[in-house]
Amino acid sequence: MKLYVGNLPFNADEDDLREFFGRVGPVQNVTIIRERETKRSRGFGFVELDDQVARRAMRQLDGQDFLGRLLTVNEARPVEPRERRQGSGRPHAGR
Repeated sequence: MKLYVGNLPFNADEDDLREFFGRVGPVQNVTIIRERETKRSRGFGFVELDDQVARRAMRQLDGQDFLGRLLTVNEARPVEPRERRQGSGRPHAGR
């Protein structure tokens, strides 16, 4: 199960998150979402765990202090497709 983890401190890295969630059970994957240009954390990420461990992690870690911030932990929702935006009439770079 994939969990959404919000309100991450901007200085947290994947190893910090893996260690924190590892207290509940084995962690399969950790991803912190970052800005493309600056590589700075956007303050949220995803942690993948077995279903049973994920449910326990949601109960135990939601609202808990992580490096000075209270985490939001819940089941990740699938990404919904974005509506295509109408262009401004200007050509895109690379065309």
